[in-house]
Parts: sequence; C-alpha cells; structure tokens
Amino acid sequence: MSRSERLIVGLTGMSGAGKSTVCRVFSDNGFDIIDCDKCAREVTEPGMNALSELSQRLSPELIRGDGSLDRRRTAELIFHDPEKRTLFNKIIYPYITYNIVEKIKQGGGFVLLDAPTLFEARLELLCRRIVSVTADIDICAGRITVRDGITPELARARLSSQHNADFYRKRSDYCLENNGTQQQLYDEAAEVIKALKGE
Repeated sequence: MSRSERLIVGLTGMSGAGKSTVCRVFSDNGFDIIDCDKCAREVTEPGMNALSELSQRLSPELIRGDGSLDRRRTAELIFHDPEKRTLFNKIIYPYITYNIVEKIKQGGGFVLLDAPTLFEARLELLCRRIVSVTADIDICAGRITVRDGITPELARARLSSQHNADFYRKRSDYCLENNGTQQQLYDEAAEVIKALKGE
C-alpha cells in the first residue's frame, strides 16, 4: 500500500490539552500510532549518526562518556540560545522524519502521528489531515500541575513558551476544544475519526 492510499493523520496541540486521550481514541478505532517523541529518542541512542553530527556541528560536550546524549545539558544549551536551538532542530529533524517514514511504511491503512512538534518538524507534509487538541490556559496549567507534579507557576511558564490555541486552530483540519470531561473529549474525537474515515 502506498502512502497516498493510507490515511495519515497528524495529532498535535497544547501541553495539558488531552492529546493522550485523543491518541487512545484513535488507537481504539484501528489507527496505528507512531509516537514521534519516541522516534526522536530512538535517533539519539548511542552509536546513531545523529549523535555524531550533533557532536561535530553543535558541541562534543553534548555526548556523555558512555556515548549517550546528555539531555539535560542539551536542553540547557538550546533553551537560552535561539541560534543553537535552530541548528539543533536542523540537524535532528531529518533523522526523526526518516525514522517516522520507515514506521509509516510498516503501518496499516490508518496511521496517526502523535507529534507535539508536528509543525516545527514539518511533519504536517506527511499528513493528509491535521487534528489538534486545545484547552483554556487555566485548565491546561491545572492538568500539567497534577500530571507532572510541578507548581502552577512552572506549568504556566511552560505553556507561555509554546504555541497558543489560535495557532493550532488556524493550521488544523479539526480542532478539539477540551474544556469539559474526558468522556466528552472521547466522544468528540470518535466523531472526528468517523468523519476522517468517511472522506
């Protein structure tokens, strides 16, 4: 089956909005799920080409003695330096995309790319449709506080560094607003899947 014959859907959205619940609904409805965060971790495992390139082009200090990526040091390096963050993304995203494309080839007729950084990685180019999940900032912050065990202030700071709901609305074919119950979100996601499969 060629990629054009598959229904490849990109799922993205705000942190704390409920992407995990929506992902589960897609899985329950016959979609193969590709976890793009997991793909990113796979391409930075010891011995992978991405690590060599990061070491050569960005900094050898990012690689630990055991050959693994020092994620804390990497985060510190790119968080405060936009140029280094841009270079990091330019290096890493092609490896992630290749990994994802290989997984798409192995998948069935319905594939969901679970990708928090869908647009940053230009993964929307692989998708026929984009579904995003958003919620009010206060609700997202409350969920992140409980989920990650952090302070409300830290949760808000994390959200302020990310795209807002309007960003996702403008770029998605379907936008699920999750300000209600989990069951409401589940039911709305199921309706979106029904519409997608009916196209």
